[in-house]
Amino acid sequence: MADRPQTTSSLPGQVMLVFQGGGALGAYQGGVYQALHEAGIEPNWVIGTSIGAVNGAIIAGNEPGQRFNQLSTFWDRMEQKPIWGQGPFALIGGNVANQVMTIFGGLAGYFTPNRDLAWGLHTPVGVERAGFYTIEALHETLNSVVDFSRINSGQLRLTLGAVNVRSGRMHYFDSRHMAITLKHVLASGALPPAFPAICIDGDPYWDGGIYSNTPIETVFDDHPRRDSLVFTVQMWRAEGPEPESVWQVLNRQKDIQYASRADSHIARQRQIHHFRHVIRELVRLMPEAQRETPEVKEMAGYGCGTVMHIVRLKAPRLDHEDHLRDIDFTSAGIHARWQAGYADTMRMLERRPWETPVDPMAGVAVYDSDIPKSQPLSSR
Repeated sequence: MADRPQTTSSLPGQVMLVFQGGGALGAYQGGVYQALHEAGIEPNWVIGTSIGAVNGAIIAGNEPGQRFNQLSTFWDRMEQKPIWGQGPFALIGGNVANQVMTIFGGLAGYFTPNRDLAWGLHTPVGVERAGFYTIEALHETLNSVVDFSRINSGQLRLTLGAVNVRSGRMHYFDSRHMAITLKHVLASGALPPAFPAICIDGDPYWDGGIYSNTPIETVFDDHPRRDSLVFTVQMWRAEGPEPESVWQVLNRQKDIQYASRADSHIARQRQIHHFRHVIRELVRLMPEAQRETPEVKEMAGYGCGTVMHIVRLKAPRLDHEDHLRDIDFTSAGIHARWQAGYADTMRMLERRPWETPVDPMAGVAVYDSDIPKSQPLSSR
């Protein structure tokens, strides 16, 4: 527990969670939420992609007192129990065996092999069946842990990222503007070619992670903007060691792909937000008569005085992780990632970096979980 529990009212603005996609790596997000929940911090808005959409829907689809229990229930169902006992050799060998079982047999409560492909990959099965697996099992699992009427009650905002298969454009399903259903959650997690597209209003959608796995821009593009404390949970690392084998190349390639330019997105958004503050200050310095002209009023609309505190919680690399870590649903893997998310978040809660004064002309401060006592970075 943090040494000084906080409440939402004592924090610098609305509380937001931004969850990446990453399959089994999503257990880290469960640990993040547990730490926040224990500290009395509940989100006002959750933005998620893929497994982040699933975790987000569970949080938004339950009352605060039930969110942690339902998240735990979901991840308990995803666990693959050890089949080779204990010890280092058993851990490595057991992981390989479980990965093989997942690839060929699916995962209980989540996905199963698609029998429609028995005649080959060229078989025209239709966009809603064109995947290596089917996810009917996930329908039942999510319906048992998510109350969609609560999501659509307006008590907590939920935004889910998906890609329109035809246009190739990112699309965000937002509970502030529409009713969120099971299909929207499934669409955000329909990662090709493993899972088939989900059709909504006549359009097929795939996992938003193939376009933008860290949808931080949604925070800054919101209207009207509000002061915010944003916990962005990153399970993939843009930085990493030089690979020395083809297997390591596959591992490194996946990290770079699904880190999804998170650092550059935040850097650009900080720059844009700085310009909003500059516009606001320039307008303030104008004579009052000039500020009241239609032309200046229009330009002033681009200004902004909100402050965004971005807390980047970066999942650590675990021993024995490899290219297939996103399908590592073993008990050991899920438990280790959950505990890592919990520990990282607790450390940030103890530090409370958002209490550090921020340059009023910057408007954005970024704090990294893997940098001790990090300070707000310059916006330039």
